[in-house]
Amino acid sequence: MTTGYLHSLESFGAVDGPGIRFVVFLSGCPLRCLYCHNPDTWVQKQTLCMTPPEVMEKIRSERSFLLRGGVTLSGGEPLMQAEFCAELLTLCRQEGFHTAIDTSGAIPLEQSRHAIDLADMLLLDIKDIDPEDCRTLTGKTNENALATLDYCEQTGKDVWIRHVLVPGYTLNPDKLQRLADKLSRYSCVKRVDLLPYHTMGLYKWESLGLTCKLADTPTPTAEEIAMANAYFTKWRTPAAE
Repeated sequence: MTTGYLHSLESFGAVDGPGIRFVVFLSGCPLRCLYCHNPDTWVQKQTLCMTPPEVMEKIRSERSFLLRGGVTLSGGEPLMQAEFCAELLTLCRQEGFHTAIDTSGAIPLEQSRHAIDLADMLLLDIKDIDPEDCRTLTGKTNENALATLDYCEQTGKDVWIRHVLVPGYTLNPDKLQRLADKLSRYSCVKRVDLLPYHTMGLYKWESLGLTCKLADTPTPTAEEIAMANAYFTKWRTPAAE
């Protein structure tokens, strides 16, 4: 039985997939996003150590709230613990829960494929359309994320795309146009959420003794968000509504 390193559990998630979700936040992430609002999840540590059946017991106790929602595995990067995810997703499937993985796609498919196959859908964060700019923003290129998206297209796995609008980085008309053009070729992409950069997680950087390079970066204006959304009219973008 695999033991998972968890950051926290949330029994009433409203922005983590369709409906009300039970969200399992796993510890550990291979990325170091400049705009990360949860740097406390970067290191894989024993905040909570639980087996899949133990987590399933917590999920089962909330069944009445999850009938029109389901279970989302998030992080950190949940697919760093792909075997734990696969075991928990199998239990969820056996009990009829809809499942989603909220992932950056940063984990190579040879490690993550089995868990992805067991989920009903992915919430996939595309950090930047350009590989080297993605490395600047996160520490790694977008190669694995785009390969994950290609795999979902091949297997017919539903995907909701998430993309953070960061002034000076991704909030760029040329980048947004190219991202929209690329995503339009994927039938598996059912929704695109554009998420404005914010500074609400800065206190976590400070409490960890870390310096956030984007501390003085402004939140996108309403006009900038509207401009960005105009490139994605093919999809509903509730984050801008």
